[in-house]
Amino acid sequence: MQSNPKAQAAKPEKLLRLPAVEELTALRKSSIYAGAKAGTFPQPVRLSARAVAWRESDIAEWQASRQTTGGQ
Repeated sequence: MQSNPKAQAAKPEKLLRLPAVEELTALRKSSIYAGAKAGTFPQPVRLSARAVAWRESDIAEWQASRQTTGGQ
């Protein structure tokens, strides 16, 4: 059986709900939403009228951008 590269690319991205984002970032709800509003934190994706989630890749990119280089 051959693997289909297009099928792998079409795999939906994992979405993280608020508790998982809080755990990964060590930020609390108010800081996450304030950062999203200010443009310094990834925007959530609306799942329904009352539910949002964040793309796992957006959180990983944000974390990578926050890491400092060297011993500072």
